[in-house]
Amino acid sequence: MHLTVVQRILGLLLMLFSFSMLPPVLVSWYYNDGAMAAFISGFGVTFGVGTLVWLPVRHQLEELRLRDGFLIVAAFWLGLGAMGGVPLFFAQLPDMSFTDAIFESVSGLTTTGATVLTGLDDLPRSILYYRQQLQWLGGMGIIVLAVAILPMLGVGGMALYKAETPGPMKDSKLTPRITETAKALWYIYLGLTIACALAYWGAGMSLFDAICHSFSTIAIGGFSTHDQSIGYFDSDLIDLVAIIFMIAAGANFSLHFVAWRDKNFRSYLADPEFRAYIKLLISICAVTLTYLYVAGVYDNLGDTLIRGMFQVVSVATTTGFTTDEFWIWPGALPVILIFSSFIGGCAGSTGGGMKVIRWLLLYLQGVREVKRLVHPNAEIPVKLGNIVIAQRVIESVWGFFAVYVVLFAFMMVVLLADGLDQVTAFSAIAASLNNLGPGLGEISNGFGGLSNLSKWVCILAMLLGRLEIFTLLVLVSRSFWDR
Repeated sequence: MHLTVVQRILGLLLMLFSFSMLPPVLVSWYYNDGAMAAFISGFGVTFGVGTLVWLPVRHQLEELRLRDGFLIVAAFWLGLGAMGGVPLFFAQLPDMSFTDAIFESVSGLTTTGATVLTGLDDLPRSILYYRQQLQWLGGMGIIVLAVAILPMLGVGGMALYKAETPGPMKDSKLTPRITETAKALWYIYLGLTIACALAYWGAGMSLFDAICHSFSTIAIGGFSTHDQSIGYFDSDLIDLVAIIFMIAAGANFSLHFVAWRDKNFRSYLADPEFRAYIKLLISICAVTLTYLYVAGVYDNLGDTLIRGMFQVVSVATTTGFTTDEFWIWPGALPVILIFSSFIGGCAGSTGGGMKVIRWLLLYLQGVREVKRLVHPNAEIPVKLGNIVIAQRVIESVWGFFAVYVVLFAFMMVVLLADGLDQVTAFSAIAASLNNLGPGLGEISNGFGGLSNLSKWVCILAMLLGRLEIFTLLVLVSRSFWDR
């Protein structure tokens, strides 16, 4: 392992990230909201730390290996969360503690959307913009951006890309070169963001709100500039725009690229994971809408359809926008929605959760085991479409699922020991580990009421969810550090 090379890249990435604090300076200047000094200070601190990390090892140019990539990604996300909270900590409004600033920063960068803030409508515009921008940068992964714009990483960029990209099968590339792959993903990401912003603007949002909400929609983040989230606008048209783009952002971005490149949308229907993704959304929508209609939650069928479908798509894709207080919906609906976040979006999307493809593979493996009971000597492969899935991939999915469950249970027990009730503890870990945001119980109106210990546990859960657990856990294994 080349620790000096890791240090050099980490310093460069921190310096790169520091420039993301300059757009909020312009926003603060335009609106004269009094928060400019916080972002200038944040830029100075982040750039300075990055420079101090980079300078001693600036001449180390060895090629990165896979282990180096995992270490860079983990270290960078930890450092990114800390540095991202600096402007929030320095800002006079809101007056945030160190823990709250880190929580808000990590929640933004991991596209979780959980917040400790209230009174969003009265906060400086630059602070609101910065929160949304954090989600947008974290959505596709700033590491992938770095691979796209820093060719100095060379071939070793693949190590970063494989460590950063979500999903169980990480070797598929859209283009022959890793840099071109990263650029392609970011072009699609940027294009969807611009289209979403224009659609929101055309639907009735102000330009500022349209830009901000496009950031969090395409990033599957869920931060909003208003306490009432999307419900603030009380517009069916805006809700429909959000539904369309949340579904699009929850799909594999590789599919968007292939469809755009080939000018053929059949690639969506040809993908087994996308078909399963749409079927799951339709199924959960059907159950939810039927439940809402029978229970008479809304006065008419139109409100039932729009509001129910919006909330299902928002939670199931782990976006976390709200138009209603879904946590007070009758019966099992709130729990059904929270459970849907465990599935999340497709691999290669900005969504959280365990990813649709993993659940699909678990289902297919279960079907195979049932068939084996009837035909014990038969060779029954697990297939996605016409592709036979390697046993190694199946094993990795089961391993991921097991570790996911164990970590979930452990962190939930810690929150219970900290004094939270069972519903709050369960939904807090679910909302954090699945990168969902909103939850049930005491956190239905935000995470601000939790103790510092519970907040730090949720911070860890958000990072584990964003980096798909093994990227962090591999660092505590002895074999990782063996030479």
